[in-house]
Amino acid sequence: MTMTLWAAIGTAALALAAAAISRARRQRALRRGDPVLAAPEDLVSALRLRQTVLVAGATGFIGRRLVQALTVAGHDVIVLLRDPARAATLNPPFRLITGLSQLADDTSIDAIVNLAGEPVANGRWTVGKRHAILASRLRMTGNLVRLIRRLARKPAVLVNASAIGWYGVRGDEVLTEAADGRACFLRAVCADCERAAVQAERFGVRVVRLRIGRVLGTEGGMLAGLLLPFRLGLGGPFGSGAQWMSWIARDDLIALIAHALATPSLAGPLNATAPEPVRNAAFAQELGHALGRPAVLRLPAAPLRFALGDLADEIFLGGQRVIPEKAMKSGFVFRHPDLRAALAAILGVGARDSASRSGQGHSALRHVEM
Repeated sequence: MTMTLWAAIGTAALALAAAAISRARRQRALRRGDPVLAAPEDLVSALRLRQTVLVAGATGFIGRRLVQALTVAGHDVIVLLRDPARAATLNPPFRLITGLSQLADDTSIDAIVNLAGEPVANGRWTVGKRHAILASRLRMTGNLVRLIRRLARKPAVLVNASAIGWYGVRGDEVLTEAADGRACFLRAVCADCERAAVQAERFGVRVVRLRIGRVLGTEGGMLAGLLLPFRLGLGGPFGSGAQWMSWIARDDLIALIAHALATPSLAGPLNATAPEPVRNAAFAQELGHALGRPAVLRLPAAPLRFALGDLADEIFLGGQRVIPEKAMKSGFVFRHPDLRAALAAILGVGARDSASRSGQGHSALRHVEM
């Protein structure tokens, strides 16, 4: 076994051992929030009228920030939680329910945002894990469609979380919402869940299938798990590093959800990614730059596949070059279109020599025309 392989295995082990430390730091971060500069209410400024929004998956990495933005902006939020104790992480005021049966048929709901589902990247995809990933999403989506069916006054829109995994593992092909998908586990999960969500259209509800990329923030997601090894100088690309990473800053995702709620012309699939995807090697370089650390310790594909199986191929070693064509054409403006500037904002560090490449007029549409 080569020295590089030993170093890679050591890096993976260190990342796993640091999980408890990262979780504790994230709990502290819940009280502080990411150092992204946007005020919460600014993220949902597209919602000009006061709305009643039902949020499922509210205590997740995305849901917490969405609830905060909505409540601070003065909207009425209904939070669906099976465990009421987890509501302590959310920004009040909101109405807490533990089951949809607690909502009467005459409940007035303007919009539903469904972010619920078993995490996909926190453990090997055993048979049981695969079942939990799919069943949790289908169960919640089906329950929400049944709620919509019985409500006397239907919500205007359902924004239902999907993922760019819908496209499958791809190479350099530019993927807009018009692209097709290739068979893999995450593609099957996303396709089944999107089909379930579309059933709400039978009741006159506009359905947005939000295909989310890698969401960046310090309170959770991929970036939070990478910070410790990268800060120790043990970070680097996964495998070849040539695979594409389609990412989005968490605040941009919240703003895009609000934009989707407020834009009647948006329906069907909607790519929730920044307009500038990067290769994995470039992501590692930019994260190292933001932290002032080297990022050259490559993690070979073999130990990743040995430890994680298909999860490694679909999430860490594979990728998609996704462009948010519909978001851009509908007038949505990204606060953080450029990775270097986004990491500087999220991590609360100086932009160093970034001079914000976002100032160079990034446009998703120029990729589409390639």
